[in-house]
Amino acid sequence: MQALPSLGSGVDINRRYVRVREVRANGFVEFEFALGEPHLFVEMLLPQPAFEDFCRCQGVTPTDGALPAAEAGSDAHEWDWSLRAARDEHFRHEPDPTNEETTR
Repeated sequence: MQALPSLGSGVDINRRYVRVREVRANGFVEFEFALGEPHLFVEMLLPQPAFEDFCRCQGVTPTDGALPAAEAGSDAHEWDWSLRAARDEHFRHEPDPTNEETTR
């Protein structure tokens, strides 16, 4: 694997990180992949064998646990979300049948 040039901002894009979010019963691995900075990641989903190949080819550093939450009201807080969190917190809720606003 060829080394990539540095961005000059102290971020080493040759460092690669993986944080496993979930290993699903169907054999898929849901994970976050980051280059240079663990806080800037893409969310990915691969079958277990492809995930293992991906990690080996990328030479990743595994990371454990969730990232610390940004302080409410801060600029970082505006960016402190993921598709997984949006799905779990906003899109999975059934409408409240006692609330007329949600049943229209």
